[in-house]
Amino acid sequence: MNKALDQFLNNSILTAAVLSWVLAQLIKFFISMIRDRKVDFILLTKSGGMPSGHAALVTASALGIGRKIGFDSGEFALASVIAFIVMYDAAGVRQAVGIQAQILNELIHDIYHGTGIKPVKIKEILGHTPIEVLAGSFLGIVIALLF
Repeated sequence: MNKALDQFLNNSILTAAVLSWVLAQLIKFFISMIRDRKVDFILLTKSGGMPSGHAALVTASALGIGRKIGFDSGEFALASVIAFIVMYDAAGVRQAVGIQAQILNELIHDIYHGTGIKPVKIKEILGHTPIEVLAGSFLGIVIALLF
């Protein structure tokens, strides 16, 4: 059991990936704190915003696997495909869903305005802009290269 825990804790690929995500979330937190002049601890776990923690995590994972096992390995190919799917989803599908949620919230507000009914607001910030994904991916590359 100790050997498995030791291997888990000494996994440089996993460490780089998690560290990339943590740094992305911290950067997001500090950007918001400076821009909005308030502390919002929810941003430490929230999706959306600059940079993309999702992109940082999967990019660091894929690059770490490529460096350790080889860029011609099946593991690197699989990690890369998953990374591209996650990043495409973050910048494409989830971004579009976020825009739709914003429009629905406006429509629902207009419909129920003045009725006394308080409808539940749909979460709007679900995805990332392409720039946010690129920034997260760049962060993941830098962290993976340090490990």
